[in-house]
Amino acid sequence: MDGGCRCGRVRFRVSGAPLITMACHCTGCQKMSASAFSLSSLYASEAFEVTEGEAVIGGLHGQPRHFFCSYCMTWMFTRPEEGGFVNVRATLFDDTTGYAPFMETYTVEKLPWATTGAAHSFERFPEPKDYPPMLKAFANR
Repeated sequence: MDGGCRCGRVRFRVSGAPLITMACHCTGCQKMSASAFSLSSLYASEAFEVTEGEAVIGGLHGQPRHFFCSYCMTWMFTRPEEGGFVNVRATLFDDTTGYAPFMETYTVEKLPWATTGAAHSFERFPEPKDYPPMLKAFANR
């Protein structure tokens, strides 16, 4: 699947299905997306490539690293501290047909009216032990 920033100067491609789809309600995501939550799809690093243009680090400039288009400043993807993964902003894909968040995180900071329809909810991030069964459930959905 292909996608890109709002102005089209940075384009990316992912191969294969996402490992999981998510909505994050943390106040950081609310501020960076100017919305009630951010939507993303998690891919293995080797399944993701920037095919055109160059993304720059923005947001907090620390960990995790958030990448933006240097021209239109669209928040495009995040590389989590754990490495090996890329969290792509799901609404940037050229075709968002069928996208739905499977899990939602940081519901403790959720705006009271915000709903996502996610199958699994967590007050913060899931514990590391929670991920393998969740990834399996997502793959088998």
